[in-house]
Amino acid sequence: MFLFIMNNLNKTFNKEVIQRINLNSKNKSLLKISKDFIINSSKAKYSYNFSALGRPIIQYPEDIVAIQEIIWKVKPDLIIETGIAHGGSLIWNASMLALLDLCETIEFKKKKASKNLSRKVLGIDVDIRKHNFDAIKKHPMSSRIQMIQGSSVDPKIIDKVKKISKKYKKILLLLDSNHTHDHVLKELNAYAQLVSKGSYCIVYDTIVEDMPKNSFPKRPWDVGNNPKTAVKTFLKTNKNFKIDKNIQNKLLITVAPDGYLQKIR
Repeated sequence: MFLFIMNNLNKTFNKEVIQRINLNSKNKSLLKISKDFIINSSKAKYSYNFSALGRPIIQYPEDIVAIQEIIWKVKPDLIIETGIAHGGSLIWNASMLALLDLCETIEFKKKKASKNLSRKVLGIDVDIRKHNFDAIKKHPMSSRIQMIQGSSVDPKIIDKVKKISKKYKKILLLLDSNHTHDHVLKELNAYAQLVSKGSYCIVYDTIVEDMPKNSFPKRPWDVGNNPKTAVKTFLKTNKNFKIDKNIQNKLLITVAPDGYLQKIR
């Protein structure tokens, strides 16, 4: 009876969530406030204020929560990330995989079964700074993290990632390195095929397209040349993915509008 009641409560809660998300997606006033916040908080480097298990994580809290929800939903064996920086995202995602293993271990013990716990996060960066590399290797989550230094679009690096990926069944992909159109499109063409059905390819900083022009004067990306333009080009010829609008409509504040791509077939 207790489980029946709890299941009904969960169904009611989820139904209410969907209703709120749909309403929020049409709320022009709320959407304007969200966009204004993104524009102004970007100038203030708001996303640089947070850490994950002790390491800086250059993300908005809303996107951090979104990745947690996706990891729990997909239950990936391997998370591939392009762009490492201080390593906060690697460590956060590794901790989520550790929690998955912990929860599954408890369940398997109940069933008197066992499982090989081998979930990993694979990080790729063209320049892994020594102090960041050392800090990541010293972290308690380091055993779940593998790092590769090199360009994510270098054919040798791509081949290495594909070889590693063959050992895993459920793969989640996060793209957060060079944000130019050409680079992101190359990453999508190289790695999106590795994503498992039902899982996601998350393309960060698609928000660049929605920002005022010249918002990033010291960067090679801008309006018309950014991750969102790459996503649009990619989706023209890749029907295996769709934009999961529910995620951005739920978050409202995100650096990845139209960047949460779910593999549907």
